[in-house]
Amino acid sequence: MTDALLKTTYPLFLDIQLGFEQHGFEPFQLTVQQGLSLEGITGIFGHSGSGKSTLLRAIAGLEKKITGSITLNNIDLINSDSNIFIKAEQRNIGLVFQDSRLFPHLNVVDNLKFATKRCKNNRLNFDEIIKLTALDNLRHKSIHELSGGQKQRVALARAILAEPILLLLDEPLSALDRKAKASLLSLMLKVQDELQLPMFYVSHSLDELQQVCDKLLVLSQGKVIGYDAIHTMIHQLNYSDVTSDADDIIHQQTSLSLPITTLDNGQGLAILALNDVENIYLPALDESFTKETLRCFILASDISISLTEPINSSIVNHLFVKISSIDIMKNKVLITAISVKGKIEQEFFINISTFSQQRLALNINQQVYLQFKASAVRTYLY
Repeated sequence: MTDALLKTTYPLFLDIQLGFEQHGFEPFQLTVQQGLSLEGITGIFGHSGSGKSTLLRAIAGLEKKITGSITLNNIDLINSDSNIFIKAEQRNIGLVFQDSRLFPHLNVVDNLKFATKRCKNNRLNFDEIIKLTALDNLRHKSIHELSGGQKQRVALARAILAEPILLLLDEPLSALDRKAKASLLSLMLKVQDELQLPMFYVSHSLDELQQVCDKLLVLSQGKVIGYDAIHTMIHQLNYSDVTSDADDIIHQQTSLSLPITTLDNGQGLAILALNDVENIYLPALDESFTKETLRCFILASDISISLTEPINSSIVNHLFVKISSIDIMKNKVLITAISVKGKIEQEFFINISTFSQQRLALNINQQVYLQFKASAVRTYLY
């Protein structure tokens, strides 16, 4: 890549209130006071109506009735006390929507050239961005000939060619099938790695966010309920009321990022190193996989507990752990356990019935065995 985009060194800081009437619903108010990192990809997560898209629109400059301030790179984008409001077109912030919003009368290459014409100081090579976003074979295609995933790739490339200092992605994958989503998520990682372009990615899918995000901001009813590193925040959500919404938006889980030891052991299994002693097995990965680590997750409902080592079992993953907490939630119990072998501790989350917890007489600091199938170790991209 000829020139990586300028890497912003100052965090984005928001201290805003934004309220509006909703026809037939209670008035909605978004209240955010939060500093956000501009390193890597930051996920923004929450139920429908939590304020995710409204927050992006405020950062982009598409919401004008805001009280407070938004500061990016030590520059006030909004400051209601000082009557400052920088227009959207002057903020140098890119925004990719759920629908691609391409110009239907222009072909792919002309849609992309529209972005370069609006960029004052072109530093990125046009052909290299086309190559990076895998659009070589689509240059002269009509927009009407493209699939949903292809349209979103064009929308992403167009946003990049405007050379923003921050890229906002507002549920760009929600209308795509799983294969297209996986392809676009891989592309987002590739773009971020090549260009060091900070991204804020809104999604209602925790599975997608777990695969690509470095940090996670969680909103609920217009307020921030958490912001932390991606695995840490997902684990905090295991205890949150957000998980109990009627939409069943997420499941309690263990979120992992582990070194790959073997892509295929010849018996259809890949091997991840949990620590210097124990491994985790999952279905074999494709030989074309080049990353050294794999992000994966295990649903808390897919892990069982045994008081004795399960030696004669068809289940391949057995881990020796110590129970660190027991949380009773109605007729379910969420158990947190920490691996005790090796030098690196790893938390695991297990969901069992109160009946099983009482039958096994499980207690804090008790040492037990966890077991789960290879197929229970899930990864979204590969």
